[in-house]
Amino acid sequence: MGKLKLQWKIFIFLLGFCVLLLGIFWMFQTMLLSDMYKFVRKVEIDRAIKMVGENINSPELENILLELEMTKDITVRPTQEFALPAPPTPGRRNPRIETITKVHEYTLEDGRKISLTFYAMITPVEATVSTLKLQLILITVIMVILAIMLAIIISKRISHPIVQINQSAKALATGKYDTEFHGKGYLEIQELSDTLNTAAKELSKVDRLRRELIANISHDLRTPLTFIYSYAEMMHDFPDEVTPEQCQIIMDETKRLTSLVNDMLNISILEAGAAKLNNASYNLTESIRKTINRMNELVKNQGYKLYFKYEKDINVYADEVKITQALYNLLLNAITHCGEDKVVIVRQRVKENTVKIEVIDHGDGISQSDLPYIWERYYKVDKNHKRPIMGTGLGLSIVKKIVEMHDGKYGVISEEGKGSIFWFEIELNGSSI
Repeated sequence: MGKLKLQWKIFIFLLGFCVLLLGIFWMFQTMLLSDMYKFVRKVEIDRAIKMVGENINSPELENILLELEMTKDITVRPTQEFALPAPPTPGRRNPRIETITKVHEYTLEDGRKISLTFYAMITPVEATVSTLKLQLILITVIMVILAIMLAIIISKRISHPIVQINQSAKALATGKYDTEFHGKGYLEIQELSDTLNTAAKELSKVDRLRRELIANISHDLRTPLTFIYSYAEMMHDFPDEVTPEQCQIIMDETKRLTSLVNDMLNISILEAGAAKLNNASYNLTESIRKTINRMNELVKNQGYKLYFKYEKDINVYADEVKITQALYNLLLNAITHCGEDKVVIVRQRVKENTVKIEVIDHGDGISQSDLPYIWERYYKVDKNHKRPIMGTGLGLSIVKKIVEMHDGKYGVISEEGKGSIFWFEIELNGSSI
């Protein structure tokens, strides 16, 4: 049974159920018919005894006795007179006829006692059984044929959509993400089909974004490696012409390459759930100031300016390293996409029990169609890959994971041509400084 297909299992179970019902029907209509008939006649006599007892002093007793004899074939006589009428003549012609006799004593209103004998004849059922057997044979043949037809129809209706879904799932497993699942017939199959269609679409999207990411990362890896190799080759061929600028380019590209590898590693660790928080109470405002000061030193030669707006210092209970990493990635994202003014503003807003950090740029902004997906893995708004000014372009995925680990909130407010505001919000700890 374990290796049979579903449709054959359904067919066997339905056919077996039909055979079981027919077997029970045969048993009760042939083997047990005589015993059940005798049992019913005994029950009828007991009911007649009770009925007579309830009406023993009623003027309708004679009519009741007549009705019992006419409808139930039960004869009632006084016990002392019971021997006077001869038993029914059929008993003489057929010695196999059985009778059931019961005697019951009743008390009349005047205190006298009377004994009545109840007599019921057991009619032979052999002829009836023979007739029933013939009928049952015909019924069995018809029922088996109908059961086979019904089992085939039901098994096909149930198994066919499952077989189709299984075939589509095998195609999906080979990487054909455009596979469609068609499941009709009943609710559970339809729900399974819809779920698998959704999963196939998500897998298709993830696979497409993964390919884009690999292409972009390959580009970002190739560029610094090309610079490093070119300048290293130049320094090797012309050692007397080595300049500090050439060494600086090699160092910068090495840093960029290291940053890319680190970001890829961080995403893998965060998505695998292997990263752990080292929470502690610290001055978030001071930490942001230091981060912005470091960033200003790094990008001032390229004309970028970062500003920090806040009202007062506040403390939070969080992992300072990871929160700084999230802010750092938002800053890199803003620097890469900021407008011609090359200005990035960081704003700290304190609410009741939370602090909201906003990173504002005046770049091209993001279309409304892209906003719901901006935080998804591998998603990229600019389909024409642009090499980041700094960093790797993988930062938003890291920001999302870090904020989620702190049970915080995150989001983006953007409009095409008007820049973007990326923000995250975490809980405060203690009073502000």
